[in-house]
Formats: sequence, structure tokens, C-alpha cells
Amino acid sequence: MNRKWQVAKYITFDIVGVFVAWLLFTYFRSSLDHGLSTLEPIPSAFFIKHYFGIALYVIFWIILFSLAGFYNDIFRKSRLNELGNSIGITLVGTLVIFFILMFNDVVLSSLYYFKLFYTLFLLVFALTYFPRLIITSITIHRIHSRKYGYPTIIIGEGEKALELYNELQAQVKSQGYKIVGYVEVGGETENRLAGVIPCLGNFKSIASIIQTNRIEEALIALDSTDNKSMLKLINDLLCMNIIIKAIPSLYDYLTGRVKMSEIFSAPLFRVSFELMPPWQVKVKQLMDLVIAGIALIVLLPLIIVLCILIKITSRGSIIHKQERVGQYGKPFTLFKFRSMYFNAEASGPALSSKTDTRVTPLGRFMRKTRLDEIPNFLNVLRGEMSLVGPRPERQYFVSQIVRIAPHYIHLQKVKPGITSWGQVKYGYAENVEQMVERLKYDLLYIDNMSILVDLKIIIYTLITVFKGKGV
Repeated sequence: MNRKWQVAKYITFDIVGVFVAWLLFTYFRSSLDHGLSTLEPIPSAFFIKHYFGIALYVIFWIILFSLAGFYNDIFRKSRLNELGNSIGITLVGTLVIFFILMFNDVVLSSLYYFKLFYTLFLLVFALTYFPRLIITSITIHRIHSRKYGYPTIIIGEGEKALELYNELQAQVKSQGYKIVGYVEVGGETENRLAGVIPCLGNFKSIASIIQTNRIEEALIALDSTDNKSMLKLINDLLCMNIIIKAIPSLYDYLTGRVKMSEIFSAPLFRVSFELMPPWQVKVKQLMDLVIAGIALIVLLPLIIVLCILIKITSRGSIIHKQERVGQYGKPFTLFKFRSMYFNAEASGPALSSKTDTRVTPLGRFMRKTRLDEIPNFLNVLRGEMSLVGPRPERQYFVSQIVRIAPHYIHLQKVKPGITSWGQVKYGYAENVEQMVERLKYDLLYIDNMSILVDLKIIIYTLITVFKGKGV
């Protein structure tokens, strides 16, 4: 299954649909204004004169459809959900376009505007939804006939794992599970899948198994009812960036984040980690890029001054690069202005404190005002960080934190941020114990993620920085 090609088909048909809808709407409006007898083909000069406006109109719709999540999870679409979403988002888009275009018009009559509004709405809806419906229906048919499938593993090797596998294989209409093999977890009374499907290895090597086999979904089917081992297993899967589903007996172990998936012959519950609605995720990404880009441009004079001061006040590089742990546990290079003396960590990783002698006088000022983190905006533009999110840590400290608080791994469900609720409320942590204490604020943020919460945290951060307290 080629995701990029599938997305390209949706976008192409949407572009053609909204463009044709506008042409037909233009004809309809002309018929209302001048009568059908005066209608003529639209001259090419019309497109030349209005090409910029037409381009913006098309781009507006594609961005709106993208924010609505129409191009997400492209092979797992529900036709019923897509119908409701298409009606809602087309109504919103039509309202926006209608009032922008008609704002300066002389009001002829309410009936006239109602006709225009509903015509534009119906044209855009019909010419975008029905092509999407055809593509989605073809895709679903190919999934049901097992021409398309998602590389899937079964976690477990006992009786329930075998029952689940047999149920999936017995389905007349496949739900897309292309079973690659199973993963042993140990503790099962008997291995019932041996010889039935390939054993891919032990759960301890789950990360490499998922990467090697390009796994998209994991189906948990364990005979064991041990709460602690079950929660640890789910925690370990959290940062694998795959879809996790479980047999119903796991429902009691999962706290409030379980949504029922499609049920045919094999009942499964999807362990959902959707922290924000799709449109808010898109808005957050757009907000990150726009604000980070503007910040780097506006702060350019200050950046130049800081670069000069860092260079002349102490030996070493201007930019300090350090490997941190990002979303889904992936390492990335964090950029900061150097605030410590050269070779400050020659004896090994160590957290800084208020009385840290390794910090330069200029570095102390930059840390207090958080100016040392300006280069973090580069990480945001590279897609490695967000404006708001839990602060990224080094693997050295992550390993220590996880031993004390295994639930720390939940922070890796989101991109790390330049600022966070934990940093605003708690500030810099000087040891691992303080990191664990700060953790509760970051978990609270993740459980309540929204654009509004992000804006509040940004405002609190700016207030704290301007007061010179640092965060």
C-alpha cells in the first residue's frame, strides 16, 4: 500500500472538485444576475485576471480538509464518519468563503443569498465527497478481499492468541490484519502458536521486531491477568508509534483511553492515545512553524549580539549541541547557546544548579532569561520539537527516571517542547528526584492537551521570563 499515492489521489480529486464547484457556482450566480439567455463560456481572460483569488480559494479548501484530518490514516477510513465530517467541514468552509466574498456586496434579497449559499455548499460537498467515497470504497473492498493489509503482530502465544488468530483468518471480509507473526511474552501456560505462524522473537526485542517488519498494528492477546505486567507491556508499546488493540478481557486494565474498534467476528478494543482532535494537531503544527519562523527573524539582531558575546567572553563553540530523547523515544540533536565553560562535562553528564561553577556569567544571565534556548526554534522548524511540550532529557537521565517512575515513558507520546507546564510550575530540576517531582505537571498537560492550554502556557512562560525568574 502506497500511502503517498493514496493521499495524492484524495488531494488531486479535492482540487479538481472545489475548482469545478467554483466554475459552476460562477455560472449559477451569473444566471441569477443576468438570466440564462445571456450566459456565455467563461473567457480565458477571466482565469488570468482572477488566478490569484482562485488559487487562494483552492488552497483554502485543501488546508481546511487537511486540518479536518481527511488525509490522515488514509487506509482506515469509515464511510459513515467521512459523510458526517464532509457535511460539517463543507458547511464551515462555505460560511467562511461566502461571507468573505459577499461582505461588500449590496444586499439584493435574503432569498438571493440563500440560493447562492446552498448552491456553493451543495456543489463543493458533492464534487469532493463523492470522489472521496469512490476512492474509499475501492480501498475498503481491496482490504476486505485481502489485497491490502496492515503488517500486524500478535503479542502472546497462549490459547487466547490462537483463538484470536483463528477468528481473524476465518473472517469472510478481512479487516486488514496481515499477520506477520507472533511475539512471545513468557509466562503463558503453553505455546499454542508454535508452528502456526512464525515466532518473531521475545517481547524484550519488540522495538527491533517492529522496525524490521514495518509493523503497523499490535494485537495483545494474553492468557495472563497480571495487572503490573500488563501495564508494563502497554507502557513499552506506547512509544512505538503503532496502533495497539486488545481482546476485551484487557478492558479493565486500561483507564479511560479505550475505544471500541470495528467489530466483526473478532472483538477488539483499540487502545487510543489520541490526545488532541486531528484539527487541533494540525493547528498546533502550523502554529509551531509560524511562531518559530517569526521568532528567529524578529530575534535576529539579539541572536547576533549573543553570538558575539559568547565568543568573546569564553572559549568554545557558540552553539552547544546535545543529544536528547524525542517523540517515541527517538534521539535528536538539541541546539542551545553555550552557557557553560568549555569541556564542562568532561567527567560525565551532570545536571546544573543555581550555584553551578561550570556556568559562565553570561550563561547565568541567559539561563535566567531563557535566551540560551533561542536556538531551540531551529529544532521546532526541523519538526523535532514543539513550542509547548515536556522538556527533552538525555538518555542518561531518562534511564534513571524510568527506574523510579516507569510512567515517565508517557511523555514520549508527544513532541518535546521549548516550554512546558512542568517547567512553568516547577522550574529547572537539579537532580533526578526533582525531575520525577516535575513529571506530574507534564502528565497533567498531556491529559489536557489543547490549543488553548498551549496558549496559556506560552503566556505564563513569557510573564515568567520578563520577570527574570527563568523557568
